[in-house]
Amino acid sequence: MATHLYRLARFCYRRRAAVLAIWLAVLLALGGLAAAFSGKTGDEFRVPGTEAQRTLDRISKSLPDYANASAQVVFAADPGKSVTAPDQRRAIDAATGAIAATRGVASVVEPFAANAVSPDGRIALARVVFDDKLKDLADGPRDTVRDAANAARPAGLRVELGGDAYTPTVEVEGGEAIGVAVAVLVLLITFGSVVAAGLPIVTALVGVGVGMAGLLVLTGPFEVISTAPVLALMIGMAVGIDYALFIVSRHRQNLAEGMAPEEAAARANGTAGSAVLFAGSTVVVALAGLAVAGVPFLTVMGLAAAGAVIVAMLVAITLLPALLGYAGRSIERLRVPGLRDARRGPGAGERWVRLVVRRPILVLVACLVGIGVLAIPAKDLRLGLPSAGSYPQGSSARNAYDLVSDGFGAGYNGPLVAVVEVRAGTDPGPAVEHAARRLAALPGVADVLPPSFDASGRLAAITVIPTAGPDAKTTQDLVTRIRDQRADLRRTGTELTVTGSTAGNIDVSAKLGAALPAFLLVIVGISLLLLTLAFRSLLVPLKAVLGFLFSTAATCGVVVAVYQWGWFTDVIPVPQVGPVVSFLPILLIGVLFGLAMDYELFLVSRMKEERTHGASASDAVIAGFAGGARVVTAAALIMISVFGSFAFAHDPIVQPIGFALAVGVTIDAFVIRMALVPAVMALLGRLAWWFPKSWERHIPRVDMEGEALAGRPAHREPLRT
Repeated sequence: MATHLYRLARFCYRRRAAVLAIWLAVLLALGGLAAAFSGKTGDEFRVPGTEAQRTLDRISKSLPDYANASAQVVFAADPGKSVTAPDQRRAIDAATGAIAATRGVASVVEPFAANAVSPDGRIALARVVFDDKLKDLADGPRDTVRDAANAARPAGLRVELGGDAYTPTVEVEGGEAIGVAVAVLVLLITFGSVVAAGLPIVTALVGVGVGMAGLLVLTGPFEVISTAPVLALMIGMAVGIDYALFIVSRHRQNLAEGMAPEEAAARANGTAGSAVLFAGSTVVVALAGLAVAGVPFLTVMGLAAAGAVIVAMLVAITLLPALLGYAGRSIERLRVPGLRDARRGPGAGERWVRLVVRRPILVLVACLVGIGVLAIPAKDLRLGLPSAGSYPQGSSARNAYDLVSDGFGAGYNGPLVAVVEVRAGTDPGPAVEHAARRLAALPGVADVLPPSFDASGRLAAITVIPTAGPDAKTTQDLVTRIRDQRADLRRTGTELTVTGSTAGNIDVSAKLGAALPAFLLVIVGISLLLLTLAFRSLLVPLKAVLGFLFSTAATCGVVVAVYQWGWFTDVIPVPQVGPVVSFLPILLIGVLFGLAMDYELFLVSRMKEERTHGASASDAVIAGFAGGARVVTAAALIMISVFGSFAFAHDPIVQPIGFALAVGVTIDAFVIRMALVPAVMALLGRLAWWFPKSWERHIPRVDMEGEALAGRPAHREPLRT
């Protein structure tokens, strides 16, 4: 691999104008296609095969009011006033009448006709059902309904819209610019040169531009969940900067050793580029492996992020050598005053690793104790999907949620739909009434609304209002209790299933939780295989996997403490304490595994490189760590800043993802890779590199240390430019 990447870099260096032109052409072409053919992203977290989804699909034609997109229109009078006052009532009647007349609206349940007025008379609730399912709903009907509802405001009414039709779309809010700014600062401190610091930023922006434009093109013919572009941007920006950082760092080291610029770039690509390609491949495999869960929207998110990583790798090993060709020896130009050149003399990394090698047991115990303490909250992990109550204060969806909770109870924000199908030979009326009475008697039920029958009269939908909100554990337990009734009801000639958005979210969370062990097993197996190929060792891969599991457990513990227990919410803007986003743990495992392997490969490959070139086991640990610590520290800080910038987003899905990834990288980079790894390597000594001789003939050799380049004479003569 090293030889191929060496030759590729020389080609790109010499044909830099053509390489740059090709990448710019690809960027412009994809940008044009995205502008012309991009479509809407989706907001439905649907999982085919779950009971809620199967039931929803079954009733979509016979009972469309329960399957199509819907909205809540909430009218609220000022404190001390009532919506039943003549002026307010006329305004509400006029607004609901205009909504009912809107093209694309199937039906409107008016608040006064349905007695949907709060006991204090201050809040009225109208339910709107559209003609289309949520994924097919256009903006036109939504906007018209919003305008018609807002017409009641001059009467002194507050109007808020909620429901699945008005769920805020996940959008890039611009906070990532803060992460990029921090990354620039880290690069300036690391390299001390504006030119050297600018190269990773430029290549990362090109990679992100190509990746995002390509993804937007796919939103036209394919259904893409709205979180996928945000995740692709987050991952693509972080790895794009990091991969270029690794190669530029090795390039500068080669220049300092007297190599000509072309040779320095080629050898940097052959060594650091090999680690980048191998590490990036593990990230891609891990993200694509999210498909193992069998959840379509999660598969799309994983493939979108994997695509961004592939583009980042290709940019790093092709466009970056071309830009290094333009930079030449001027890469050290525009020095930042006051910064010491890190390549001269022992740095903090070397001093730290010498301390670790002297006291490996103490460092190991301290790491394990700290990780164990952080992981304790993980035992209380509860999964769920965010409701409107998790959206930021001040948004219309959150305001509608809060008003409904205040006026009617939190359960009205998450109704369950019990679908009863009566078999032939059984009188449907009494059978459905019997089912409704059984449901009303269950603990956790606040109210049961009158059933709605389809045209055949044998299929009915019963709306069950829980006592608690859609995120509550009691609501999850209620879904289980309702489903437990089916055996008894079957004896009366009826079949019972449960659906609705709340039940659907519960089913999605349950499926993702069940898929977690299998996915973790796949990831562990892949990591052992890839690392065995990379290092030709048995203990190094085992140590890397255990470290990854430790960092994952600690990260989950921190996430539970903040988002589920409510710790540090004065500092972290958590809109509502509740269950952890159901796909966050499996996404965290996939992403963190890939990023952890980045640092593992870069640090330990430097140790193996020193060992391959004849250093003793302990000297290899010290020299390899010292050579890579500064770069890995910079790479981790860049990842933390990029992910951390998303932790202050307002979206209840994006925010915990950014927070979890920032915490995960912090723990994995600074506790696992920078402390636990050198401690374990020091304790293992030569045993770390033991590999069965019988396996040597059967395991392919992956040259990441540049052994094939060691015998190649380095070109040190000045090159023509």
